[in-house]
Amino acid sequence: MRKKTTYPLLLFLVCASYGSYSQSLLQRLQKLQQVYSQHFTLIDTTQIRWQDGSLWQIDDKQVKTHEQQLAKADIQDQLAQNYVKGQPKNPPLANEEAGRIRCEEFFRKMYGNSPQEVEKNLTTIRWLPKSVNIPLKVTTINNVHLRLQAVAAELEALPKHLHHYFNQPAGTYYWRTIAGTNRLSTHSFGIAIDINVKFSDYWHWNKPSNKGIPYKNRIPYEIVAIFEKHGFVWGGKWYHYDTMHFEFRPELL
Repeated sequence: MRKKTTYPLLLFLVCASYGSYSQSLLQRLQKLQQVYSQHFTLIDTTQIRWQDGSLWQIDDKQVKTHEQQLAKADIQDQLAQNYVKGQPKNPPLANEEAGRIRCEEFFRKMYGNSPQEVEKNLTTIRWLPKSVNIPLKVTTINNVHLRLQAVAAELEALPKHLHHYFNQPAGTYYWRTIAGTNRLSTHSFGIAIDINVKFSDYWHWNKPSNKGIPYKNRIPYEIVAIFEKHGFVWGGKWYHYDTMHFEFRPELL
């Protein structure tokens, strides 16, 4: 009697035929499944099935420019770039910005499709509870509130000369679009935080030259490392950088 091929082996054999890119995609999809397993099941490298039974295609089969990916990403676009954990050795290359390309429908499905839906799952954490003790609204979905509270505790233990970078956060939950676009900010889902604007840099604030966007950052990596440890990516690793910005994206880490 012929034995059945197990699901993981079958998935590997199918993907192996597509070469190294698909193997990399498979690994990233498996990570996506691992960190969000309560929300959906990975069927294969083409589909996921959400807990409500809806079936989504991973790739919309559209060839896109970088700007088109930003405007209308699918799940494959969202995972296409590699976020490199650790202290950067060089500024990001042109349009190198893993995490900034997002499938908005994916986040709406997971965290809420409206302010009312998102707000049902918000809770208040205390930012630097032993010192400034600022209340911040964060989603409880995927335990983001616990992750950010852990970040706050570790930041508070850093040497005092670093505290001015993060002791006056600019905000967490706020349903809004990204300035100059019609795309929702991840602040809309309660999964992002901006630390002190006074010591931050944003690509829009620096005038591009014929060599591109001049990179600027003042945030010490000791701070970034703590966020990355708990599943948050940093906007300072994007070509279109936003060094105050951190968002919960464990699938990229």
